[in-house]
Amino acid sequence: MKITENKIYFIGGKGGVGKSTTSAAIALLLSGQGKKVLLVSTDPAHNTGDIFHADFSGGKVVEVSKRLDVLEIDSEVESRKYISSVKGNLKGLVKATMMEEVNRQIDMAASTPGAEEAALFDRITSLILEEKTNYDAIVFDTAPTGHTIRLLTLPELMGVWMDGLLERRRKVNENYAQWMNDGEPVEDPLYEKLNERKNRFKKVRHILLDENQTEYIFVLNAERLPIIETRKAIETLDQHGILVNTVIINKVIPDEADGGFMEKRRANERIYLADIDHTFKSQKRFYLPLLDQDISSRSVLEKISEILGSQVNEVKA
Repeated sequence: MKITENKIYFIGGKGGVGKSTTSAAIALLLSGQGKKVLLVSTDPAHNTGDIFHADFSGGKVVEVSKRLDVLEIDSEVESRKYISSVKGNLKGLVKATMMEEVNRQIDMAASTPGAEEAALFDRITSLILEEKTNYDAIVFDTAPTGHTIRLLTLPELMGVWMDGLLERRRKVNENYAQWMNDGEPVEDPLYEKLNERKNRFKKVRHILLDENQTEYIFVLNAERLPIIETRKAIETLDQHGILVNTVIINKVIPDEADGGFMEKRRANERIYLADIDHTFKSQKRFYLPLLDQDISSRSVLEKISEILGSQVNEVKA
């Protein structure tokens, strides 16, 4: 299978290696094949607007061409929405006299590490489950590597957490039924809400682990630190059942670049390119050149997309 035949794409990598540009190039490549594509930026830096010379703020889907839409997700905004929805779900399920304390506890939880990632993943879950029928492909431009790893491993971690909550809730209900209700089952709306969320996480985890639906691509440069960080990231994701089958090596010095300085840089780069071939021999590898100009226009971005497309068409999984 060619990598352009998947439904969901996550593009990750070290900060500054060119993830946003590569994500945009992949989205253009897919839309150029006649597919309806949604490009989603989850990176707080949000370079997508700069790439397309457009304002994507506001958290709304924006059409940039006939078959390409863009959405920038603000994690802080999503966190506030997420907390508000949690409070809304509990309203009516908790005694009015307890709601003030419950809301205080929720607000405290909102400031804990990982809260924004949980809110962001909740939005990503909604996009995957609810928008994948409206698009032929969804491309996620993610934040730097550490954030990406936490985000992608959340379904497994939250699944375990939800199982624990549900089990404790089930035992409470069983005990209550035995003591107060002659053994008859007790209706528990909160249990149903928890179970509903668990099923959503289960569905999205199934999609994320399905290689026929989801492709994970890491972008790196032919330099020591990006190679090390990418290797560690791939190993970590592999431990969680997520396989990264593709890496894109960006900003490779072209053969026609001349001068003594560039020759020294190229000699240094050859060492790291050989290291990449060895380290990532299990992954498909694509190479994008260092250009003699910034990617500051749609035409230059399309050029990058064409270069990537020509290599993709030659390689099959």
